[in-house]
Amino acid sequence: MKTHRRNIFKYSKSALLFIGLAGAGLLLAGCSCRSESMENRSNRVLPAVEAVQARHGSLPLTQRLSGVVKAKNQVEIYAEISAAIVAVYVQNGDAVERGQPLVRLRDKEFQERLKQARAGYQIAVAQLRQAEALLTEIQAELQRSETLAAQGLISSTELETIRTRVISAEADVELGKARVEQAWATMEEREEALSQTVIRAPIAGSVGNRNAEVGMLVNSGTRLFTLGQLDNVRVEVVLTDVMLNYIAEGQRAEIYAPNTPSGTLAASLSRISPFLHPVTHSTVAEIDLPNPGGHLKSGMFVTVDVYYGESEQATLIPLGALYEHPATGATGVYVSQTPLDREPASTGKLNGDEPVPLTGPVTFDFAPVEVIAKGRMEAGVRGVERGKWVVTIGQNLLGGESGEARVRPVKWEWVEQLQRLQHEDLMLEVIKRQQEAVQDSLSGEPSTHTSP
Repeated sequence: MKTHRRNIFKYSKSALLFIGLAGAGLLLAGCSCRSESMENRSNRVLPAVEAVQARHGSLPLTQRLSGVVKAKNQVEIYAEISAAIVAVYVQNGDAVERGQPLVRLRDKEFQERLKQARAGYQIAVAQLRQAEALLTEIQAELQRSETLAAQGLISSTELETIRTRVISAEADVELGKARVEQAWATMEEREEALSQTVIRAPIAGSVGNRNAEVGMLVNSGTRLFTLGQLDNVRVEVVLTDVMLNYIAEGQRAEIYAPNTPSGTLAASLSRISPFLHPVTHSTVAEIDLPNPGGHLKSGMFVTVDVYYGESEQATLIPLGALYEHPATGATGVYVSQTPLDREPASTGKLNGDEPVPLTGPVTFDFAPVEVIAKGRMEAGVRGVERGKWVVTIGQNLLGGESGEARVRPVKWEWVEQLQRLQHEDLMLEVIKRQQEAVQDSLSGEPSTHTSP
């Protein structure tokens, strides 16, 4: 019995020793983990964001529309007769003058028809002269007969017969005149048909959409060219009946065309058709534009903003500052509760320039906002005071309801420049920054590049 208790006591001491050693190991391990966590926290790289200062004002109210460019006096050139093409004198892009030949059609058949018409006209003229001569002869005979009848030398029956012959001869003359006019009209028609074998430019302009080749058989339904004046163009947009309540002629418009030097053209709404389509209840508005460089091409699609008023006064933030919270789905912005101690820069980092230095750690809180109005570059909101700094790039790096980040304060002009970038350019910039961030992480240096 004592031996058994002694063995249990020995086992208990061994167990306690083992538990103590294990506990000490866990304690050391815990200390090691805490030290590693503290070390990681101290070495943690804060994300970098760009921020801009919210301002107060009103937004211009705009209606964004899709427009189609049309050349001034743009017309489709069709053949007016059926014939084969024997010569084409112009190519796409050629500038032509009014009356200049564009296409020549085979004219042999039309020349033969014109000859026949001229011969028919000459026959009709000869027949008319013959009828007029006969009428003159019968009228002279009637005068002699009337003299003889007054003397009692011929009967009244003979006199009436001569008078009837005069009436018939007069009818023959009228019929001859009608035949001459008919023959003349036929001859003019054949001359016109012959002239249509040479298709000429109805206006001065540029040629495009060529659909004419030698040997083609064309008719009145065959479009040969499109002709228009590209030094001045018009942009056509479709307006619904609802839009007519606030859009009118003379309102300012901006046309966005990437292939023009400035990318944006200012103009005013020139005219609105007063007739609506019976099915779609829409109408067409036109904007006249000068196009001296020929950058705008007929058929090109452009984006048009029509300015029709201003919104109420509100806090203005860039559209890029609006962020949908991934957890709640609320729309808001990340706002700094403390002012930044650095003057905003006019640029961030673009085209390989050196980046603007970042501030120290700043805490940003997510603030839900109510969007009152949206413009092309900015939005009017409630829920943010003017003067507050809001994040425009890098919201996804903060996460949650609040987060810390180093900040690059920038001006509005820089934010608008970024928002104007094409999607392809922005994607290239994102890839470039990601590659730079990877290189910085591999070199062990903290990253100072803003993530879009």
